[in-house]
Amino acid sequence: MTATDRNAVDTVPGPTNVVGAGEPVVEPPVLGGPEHTDYYKLDDLLTEEQRELRRRIRGFMDREVLPIINPYWERAEFPHELVPKLAQLGIAGFQIEGYGCPGMSNVTAGLAILELARGDLSISTFAGVHSALAMMSVALLGSEEQKQRFLPPMARLEKVGAFGLTEPAHGTDVVGLETTARRDGGSFVLNGHKRWIGNGTFADYTIVWARGEDGHVGGYVVEKGAPGFDPRFIAGKTALRCVQNAQISLTDVRVPAGNWLAGSRTFRDTEEVLLASRFCVAWEAIGAAVAGYETALAYTQQRHQFGLPLASYQLVQYRLAQMLADITSMLCTQLRLSQLLDQRKATMAQVALAKMQNTQRARAILADARDLLGGNGIVLDYHVARHLCDIEAIDTYEGTDTVQALIVGRDITGHNAFVPASPHR
Repeated sequence: MTATDRNAVDTVPGPTNVVGAGEPVVEPPVLGGPEHTDYYKLDDLLTEEQRELRRRIRGFMDREVLPIINPYWERAEFPHELVPKLAQLGIAGFQIEGYGCPGMSNVTAGLAILELARGDLSISTFAGVHSALAMMSVALLGSEEQKQRFLPPMARLEKVGAFGLTEPAHGTDVVGLETTARRDGGSFVLNGHKRWIGNGTFADYTIVWARGEDGHVGGYVVEKGAPGFDPRFIAGKTALRCVQNAQISLTDVRVPAGNWLAGSRTFRDTEEVLLASRFCVAWEAIGAAVAGYETALAYTQQRHQFGLPLASYQLVQYRLAQMLADITSMLCTQLRLSQLLDQRKATMAQVALAKMQNTQRARAILADARDLLGGNGIVLDYHVARHLCDIEAIDTYEGTDTVQALIVGRDITGHNAFVPASPHR
């Protein structure tokens, strides 16, 4: 049976209908544990504490998130009711030590992010923006007083963070950001615009990156409700619909001098934060890929066509094997990268390579999973459709695969290809 033949007959509108000669439609499959994807027994390298954390987060996502997330995704709303429950997991801040944060190793943080993303990429993005961008900015670049003031309530998720770097006219070339910060007595006055700021519509603390009068870029903690700070929800997204991305206008926003992250004196200081965040995104891609593979595997074993389970057909097995091979490769790469980060040996280029490869393969895996589910692949009940849409944003933010490739290319060739050379030079 060809793939075309299979899809022609496997196009049912939903999990409650009946198709063909009384054959019931397969309900959304109940997924298994990590043993379905851990083909090379990487679990043996983990501590019992890491396994327990993974089980706890996976259980939380299966129990609290999956039953409610689809309606929120359809309405493009964020499930605020989940924030206190997320707080109880005790994972906010990921690798940050002290201040109420868990002080995870990069391996442990990666496992946590994978499990969040396996459940839902909007929830993992919320956590990544809050912990890996906003909290990490304070942890890396803030004074001790600022860490004591901002991080404990953020670790408890009593306060939510956002990270304002990207601008309407500056994405990949954000080094050219135009938002300004001018000193005026005991305050800094910020003017400019930011775009695509996750958590931006409701965050309590937004780290706004602006260019000072000396030309250097610095981070400023803008608190919710500051006069002149105007976040507007970006509607009409087809990916990460639960994430509340904002376009922010800053008009003479006064920020107390005590909210300037004094450790951020050049744009290079943001790179340390972005490395941590890009590392998280590489793990997110694996989580989404695992969700697609586990669903496709369970579905094709349960779904019968022409009297046989889909999993018994050669083409289906081939595609499942390819999906597993990609996930195994991603897991091995990401585990080693996490170890290098723990040893402080990893470079931005190495992180970029992982982000590039993982998002590429996750997109392919989710596309295959969607196809293997036939018509059910486009129904939110089976969760693959949501992941397939959301992975497009994961592929884009923190730099597309093209951007990551150029970071790697610059590292291995010594030539900077970001700005094309003039033909007249």
